Amino acid sequence: MSQPPEPEPADDDKPGPADDELVPVSVRLGNVVPPEDPEDWSRPLTWAAAVGMLLGPLVAVLWFAFWTPDRLTLLPGSFALAAATSGGAALTGSTQQGALRAATATMAAALFGGLADVVAGAVATPVRQAVEASPTLGQAFGGALAGFTGAAAAAGLAGALAHLRSRTARTLAPAAVAIGVSVLIVPLIFGS
Repeated sequence: MSQPPEPEPADDDKPGPADDELVPVSVRLGNVVPPEDPEDWSRPLTWAAAVGMLLGPLVAVLWFAFWTPDRLTLLPGSFALAAATSGGAALTGSTQQGALRAATATMAAALFGGLADVVAGAVATPVRQAVEASPTLGQAFGGALAGFTGAAAAAGLAGALAHLRSRTARTLAPAAVAIGVSVLIVPLIFGS
């Protein structure tokens, strides 16, 4: 016994080209492609995260462009660079929700900022030296190291405070710890 064939759908029920256009090509082909630009630059938190990552490198560029260090000793710029790198990392971490994300974002921003500090120091070095680092590069490395240490001290606190609703509390406490630790580490790095 065979079953009767199913009736043909009416013309209104058939999927047409208009229905296919509603579904992205990547989904129709079975391959979901992420969007080209997942960041929404119209949101203030995106800008806060970007400013946090770039705060240390901005201080490095301004310092090396206008007041190039001439010695590898403790200078006011050493403190400013370390504080900007660690405080910026804490600002970036405060934009994340969840303990792991906040701690990871803090450390990643400090790593990025520290690397950019060193690159700025290498680019701003007036004379290439083969045996020892120039004062500019040494200051950049010391500031980056102190900033990274401060951010590492603040990452745990950023994770612990990530559940708070107040973004101010989530930012200020880790930033204070980050800046405080980095400022304490700077004299140890430069031996003063």
